Order: sequence, then structure tokens, then C-alpha cells
Amino acid sequence: MRGKLCRSRDHEPILPDNTPAPRKPLRFALVAGEASGDLLGAGLIEKLRERYPNAQFAGVGGDAMRATGFDAWYDAQALAVMGLAEVLRHLPRLLKLRRELRQRLLAWKPDVFVGIDAPDFNLGLERWLKQRGVATVHYVSPSVWAWREGRAAKIGRSADRVLCLFPMEPPIYARHGVDARFVGHPLADAMPLDPDRHHARDALDLTADTPMLALLPGSRLGEIHRLSADFLSAALLIQRQQPNLRIVAPMANAAAHAAFERELESHPDAAELKPALRITQGNARTVMVAADVILLASGTATLEGMLAKRPMVVAYKIAPLTYSIVKGLRMLKVDHYALPNVLANEALVPELMQYDCTPENLAAAISSWLRNPTSMAALPSRFRELHQVLRRDASSRAAEAVAELAERAPAGGARIEYAKPP
Repeated sequence: MRGKLCRSRDHEPILPDNTPAPRKPLRFALVAGEASGDLLGAGLIEKLRERYPNAQFAGVGGDAMRATGFDAWYDAQALAVMGLAEVLRHLPRLLKLRRELRQRLLAWKPDVFVGIDAPDFNLGLERWLKQRGVATVHYVSPSVWAWREGRAAKIGRSADRVLCLFPMEPPIYARHGVDARFVGHPLADAMPLDPDRHHARDALDLTADTPMLALLPGSRLGEIHRLSADFLSAALLIQRQQPNLRIVAPMANAAAHAAFERELESHPDAAELKPALRITQGNARTVMVAADVILLASGTATLEGMLAKRPMVVAYKIAPLTYSIVKGLRMLKVDHYALPNVLANEALVPELMQYDCTPENLAAAISSWLRNPTSMAALPSRFRELHQVLRRDASSRAAEAVAELAERAPAGGARIEYAKPP
């Protein structure tokens, strides 16, 4: 067609005389906080590279994103801060990081900026970039279903598009005129519908009849500090009831491993705990699949526990000041916290939050599962139904949504119309 640019197989614009127009490779800036965001970013980068082999990726990320060739200007761990009190304590450092990142991003001129989770940091950065002509995506909707639905409109002022992991989220954004897409959850794609427990137990050298409790007190150092003592004490209470119980605590990374080791060493019953306790690093899914029951912190890990099809007890504590503010202002609007319960809209697994999170309560909830094999056996089929809802090839869908924006408005140049990749 006369006067119209199309795209070559290398995804470069082609002039009417078939001469490639000069154009730099597409640039995608990403900012991911914590381990879960790092994994989401890595999956997105891999799918975008399939479309754009010469594209450049830079920003804030972790080891998984670096493994894809991502240029990490800062490490994702720098953003692993949660809760009002925690953010206030780290505010000077975070503001300095954001100032530096703003200027570096503006100089780099990305075609699209993707903020992955970390809404306290990313939404402000997205809005600043959007005002300067950069297309922005927020990947992982904040919990608008739990915290003031009206925030959806505010998020829309920051992001041109919101990528949602859960099906109940886009309708909320639609009520506020925000472009939001349900892409599914990458964890649902990565984990099998029917996990192989025998293989998982073999990998951990566990016999079929050895009871095993998995402990996952979180990936953030603050979570590990607040939850580990209660988790260890609860595990010890169960172990005293079942002397052959094995306790396995998979840690997300080396920093988490070291922090948990410190909590163990300071525990008053460390000597009694150590013979039954095994601390591992980087194999949380295997541990969850092998477990009889999982005791874990509320968050993404509860979704992994659901996908592993295992009974769980969900617990959480935040800083007392943060909790007082949340309760005093009635900021939380939901009856359920754990993702399996939210997705099912019913209490499939027990939740013990803040002052309910005590060793005695945790141990009682764990014992309740162990004493009711019928309830334990009924849970996997319900979890499988929820798994299928989330299984949507999320990274491919997310890449498609990001690519649409990249091809619509390249940074620093006029809009170019491209043919779809072959």
C-alpha cells in the first residue's frame, strides 16, 4: 500500500521501496520488586524477545530477569518493603532511588515502561513517565477488590493499561473507565494440574508415610522476622505430638535463608527443633507438593500452595503501627485474605492474622487438618477447579498487551503503523 509502513520479519519498519527505515531496537523498561515480580518480569521478557529479538530491556530486576539478558540498573530487593511503617522507615532511600531512576529512564527513552507489582513505588513512577509521553503498563493489579475500589481510577491515571492476574479484577477497572486485561497467572501455567507427590517426596528423601510440615514465613526480611518465631514454636508443638514429624523450611533466597537461620538460633527451643528441621533454598514448590500441611505467610505463596493442591494454614503479621492505621481507618473491605479463599469466595483454608497469629492457634489449625483426612482429601479437587480458571498462558497474553502499546507509540518518534508479526 502506497505511503504505508509495514513490518519486516525482524519487526523493523519497511518503507514503500522495501528499504528498511532507520530505527533503533525497541526498548522496554521494567521495574520489579521482590522475588515474585522478578519471575513475572522474566516470563514477560522471554515472550517479548520472541517477538522482538533485538529489543533492549533495562530497569530494576532480580536474578531471573538478569538471566534473560535484562540490564538491571538496580536490584529488585531494593523495593522489597511492605506496610506503612516500613515504607516510612525506608522513605529517604526509596525517594533517592526513584529520583535517580526517573532521570535514567527519561534519558534512555523506553518505548514502554512496565511496573511489575510494587505499587507504592511503581504507580507514582508510571504517572510521572506517562505525563512525559511514555506508554505505561502496570503488571499485577493492586488488590482493588480488598482496598477501596475507587483506587482503580487513580491507577488508570498512572497506567495506560493494567494487567490483571485474577478474573475478578478487570470488571472493577471497567467501572472506572480503565483499560485492564485478565492475563491469567504465570504460576498456574508453570505448575501441573496434578502434582506428582511421590516424585516430590523422593526428591526430599521422605517415605510415603512420614508426616511433613512445610514452613514458609515469607520472602521479605520483615516477614521472616515477624513470623519465624511463631512458626517455629507452632511446628515444635506439632512435633511433640508426632515425634516422627519432619519440618522443612524452603527459603526464597540467600538473604532469607540467613535471616531464618538467625531466627532459629535465637529461638529458646532451638536445640529441640533442629533435629527435625531442614532448611532448604530455592525448591519451595517441591516442598509444598511433598508436604502434608503447609504453614505459610499470606501472599503469593498461598497461591502456590493452592496450585500444589495441599492443605494450608495462612498467617500474617504487620507492624503494629500499620495494623492500627488499617483497622482504625477501616481500610480493608474483605472477609478473606488468603488467595485461595478470595478466588473461591469461601473459607477453604484457615486464616490467622495479627493477634490471632499465635503458636497455639497455628498448631491447633495444623492439627485440625492432620486429624481430618477426609477434609484433606476433598481439598485438591476444589483447588484444581481454581487452577484451571487461572491457567491462561499469562506471559504470552501479557507480552501481547505490552506489544500493542509498543507498536502504537514508539518513544521519541512519530506514531508508526506496523503489520502484525508473521
